[in-house]
Amino acid sequence: MFTSQTSSFQDSIDVEEKDDFDSEEIAGYNQKTLLNCYYTIYLYHGTRSEAAGESVAWSQRRSESTTSQDDFSLTLADSSLPSEAEPELRCYISRRLSKGALLGGMGNIATVELSVPEQAVGCYCCLLEQERSPEQPDAEGNGYVICLMGGSEKGLNLYPLWLDKYVQGLQGSLQTPELLNLETEVRPYLSMWFEESVMHIHRVVQLVQGSISFLLYSALSHTPVKVTNADERTQTDVARFIKAASLLGLQSQDTTTASLCKAMSEDAVTDLTIDCSTSPPTLVNTVSNRFCDDWIQAFLNAAERFNPFLLRQILENFKLKAIQDMNTLKRFVRQAESSHYALFRCCQFLQGCGNGDVLLQNAQAEHSDLPEACSIISVLEEFLREQTQGQG
Repeated sequence: MFTSQTSSFQDSIDVEEKDDFDSEEIAGYNQKTLLNCYYTIYLYHGTRSEAAGESVAWSQRRSESTTSQDDFSLTLADSSLPSEAEPELRCYISRRLSKGALLGGMGNIATVELSVPEQAVGCYCCLLEQERSPEQPDAEGNGYVICLMGGSEKGLNLYPLWLDKYVQGLQGSLQTPELLNLETEVRPYLSMWFEESVMHIHRVVQLVQGSISFLLYSALSHTPVKVTNADERTQTDVARFIKAASLLGLQSQDTTTASLCKAMSEDAVTDLTIDCSTSPPTLVNTVSNRFCDDWIQAFLNAAERFNPFLLRQILENFKLKAIQDMNTLKRFVRQAESSHYALFRCCQFLQGCGNGDVLLQNAQAEHSDLPEACSIISVLEEFLREQTQGQG
């Protein structure tokens, strides 16, 4: 039983050896240079006929627009693609719109073949529709189609929510078809999409290096993390990393989060502090365990390869393994209510997994309204304390 458990854990960590983030993707990252990434923004007009009062700037761009037999047109507003690749992208987007495959506000990720060095790239595209005024609820729809390209389809599929949020953050700057703020707001914002939406996990690993296990433990144990003497981007990066590594919201009961917060306040949890006034940063109130320590090298290897997609996959595997162990413990606890042998298996499992303290903390919160389960968890906590003291 414990041999297969160890093997499963090693499979999770060894994702970089088996996952199809390898071959050309990892080879490109070995040069320690960022992959090419691109953006394109189109004006979307929901009819073939020109609306009264359309601006001169819009009319001038009509020569650069694609109009199909469907009731819409696309007009190029800005793009970082090579000139020969943009028309290919426009044809692809037109086909997606014709099929109704782009829904307002919802991103879509696919592989697109373009005249770029990579030939085939992952493409995130999203239709941002302008709000219709109450006076004209049936007015024809206008908006913008935003495309972000780079890496692979599989890689971008690890970041759908972050890409959605980043694109939606641009909506306040898209007020008029003329895009008078193109050079001052829109273009700089779109140019940073990869840095802001994909690279933050890599920046955090590069920041703390081997101390990444302390952040992983804080995320699993719901310990607050405070960043001092750092710029806003670093503080945001760390907060996003902790949120991405946390299991909050994944527990099976809605009351679990509230129970965890209550338990944390009763235990007077001390914040993990990352002081960026030194290089490397100084971490204070650090706590980790063997489970989190075992993932350090996987994160460092992926960061060394400069592969943010691999880092994201490793983080997901880290959470998946923690969830699997949590489910295993819960199953043993249920069985232990009627079987002493199951209680023995619980003790063996906690001793071997390296994450017993965190698993018991979560189990205690989830079973807070079940007296029998709580008593078993108390026995297991006492067992774990004795084991820790014996090893010390």
